[in-house]
Amino acid sequence: MKFIALSLLIVAAALSGAAFFVSCTHEKTTAPVERTEQERFANGEYMTRMAGCNDCHTAGYTEAGGDMPVEKWLTGSPLGWRGPWGTTYASNLRLLMNSLTEEEWIHLAKNTKWMPPMPWWILRDMKESDLADMHYFVKALGPAGELMPKYLPPGEAPQGPYVEFPGGN
Repeated sequence: MKFIALSLLIVAAALSGAAFFVSCTHEKTTAPVERTEQERFANGEYMTRMAGCNDCHTAGYTEAGGDMPVEKWLTGSPLGWRGPWGTTYASNLRLLMNSLTEEEWIHLAKNTKWMPPMPWWILRDMKESDLADMHYFVKALGPAGELMPKYLPPGEAPQGPYVEFPGGN
């Protein structure tokens, strides 16, 4: 009888321990935490830097080893990227973002497959909150610069400098 009581006590302890473990590891849903404008700006700047947006969308950024004032960021580049798809140019994101709402930007980022060499899958795979912060950051920088050259179809030669990809025109 003592053995059965002891066994039941051990089983009860194990079950209550398992229930405690499950309740502690179960993801609790909480209300989203409001972040300050400074936090959103800082995260947007960080995401923009880490995603490599400046590498193409800021003329001279790569050549300067990333040492460029943020005020000059994301105004586009007239350097063409030519391949079997034609010739594409890194757009002026400062003008683009200032023409879009946050929701429009997130939809565009999540659903658009831009032409090479734009790594569109990076934006597609980002968290919406990070995309929202990128929009906040770029919009806070304000519009600057000019529109970049428009896409050229295959067979049409670019007028300015360009990088030729293998298998190009």
